[in-house]
Amino acid sequence: MATGNHFEWQLFNGQQWVSIANDFVIEAHYCQPGANGISIYLNMGAAHIDFDEMTVDGPLHNLSIRRNTLLSANQKQEVGWYYKDNHRWCEYGSQGFGGRASSIGSDFIEQQYNSNPRGSVQFTAGSMTYSVDFNAMTQMNLSTYMSRKVRRRPKFNAIVTHNNSTTAHQNSSPLLATPSANPTNSTSQYIWEFMGDEGIWTEYQKPGCSLDSAEIERLYQLNPQCQVSFTVRRFSYTLYFGGMYQVNNKYGTKRAVRRVANGIQQTNSALSQARWQFKDMDGKWKDYSKGGSRGHCSVSSQDIEAEYQEDSTGTMSFRAGRFTYELDFSDMTQTNQSTDTRRPVRRLQQ
Repeated sequence: MATGNHFEWQLFNGQQWVSIANDFVIEAHYCQPGANGISIYLNMGAAHIDFDEMTVDGPLHNLSIRRNTLLSANQKQEVGWYYKDNHRWCEYGSQGFGGRASSIGSDFIEQQYNSNPRGSVQFTAGSMTYSVDFNAMTQMNLSTYMSRKVRRRPKFNAIVTHNNSTTAHQNSSPLLATPSANPTNSTSQYIWEFMGDEGIWTEYQKPGCSLDSAEIERLYQLNPQCQVSFTVRRFSYTLYFGGMYQVNNKYGTKRAVRRVANGIQQTNSALSQARWQFKDMDGKWKDYSKGGSRGHCSVSSQDIEAEYQEDSTGTMSFRAGRFTYELDFSDMTQTNQSTDTRRPVRRLQQ
């Protein structure tokens, strides 16, 4: 465990609890509300941690996982509460619900949760009333009965220290509009990348971009929950550290962003090169090919792999020609939503 961490991830190997090396990578993923889990590599093989269930599947059947918090009596970690909107996870109190903010925020929900972890809390957004069920981790619209998933996740490196009558936030600073001119003392240990048009992770680099990985990392260290503005040619963007995404300020286009340790960049890049294929009507395996012409698919292998890494038991939708399909990672099949035609799918590791 790195000195100064406020957390520690451990595995039970059937005999004892042991610390996991470089567990900050697990913690960084865990603090992102959209992360379902993460795959890690142990001496005995690969293992997958499910963040919702706090379970681990791996080469041994008796593996268990736990996260310890290492805080003094006057400290607590800030916690975020999030609901799954149509396409993204939104924190309570922020704008959502069709442009309306909820009447309560994460702090209030956390207080209610600590009072009764198996209870619930009601709130309003616009003219609607909702209920959050802590036991089921769901949100219910009490008028329409629409249910949405809810998640409770700590905020990365956000520790509140109570000093007598005052409260200080560690690692906090005002929102950072643009990078300062302070030079970076050393080469960044982390690489910052965004998901490009072809589903390829691309590093932030000058001169095309006004920021590079080293500058983004320095700003991130100042405040892991802030927003950073930057430009690429004639367009301006905002990078949101809290949600790990960037938005084109003119068109609203949103792209995923990630922060990876320099030493494991090649490993992560190799994972993104996994090859996805479907068995066509002629019995031959064919690659998913992204393109605009008739018959081509709206997603590439890299797009599918990114979804698979987020939730290896979930589903995703895509288009090919005039049809819409659903790809089921559990069954490894794709289904035509109009004709119900089902075809086998496979994943090849290059």
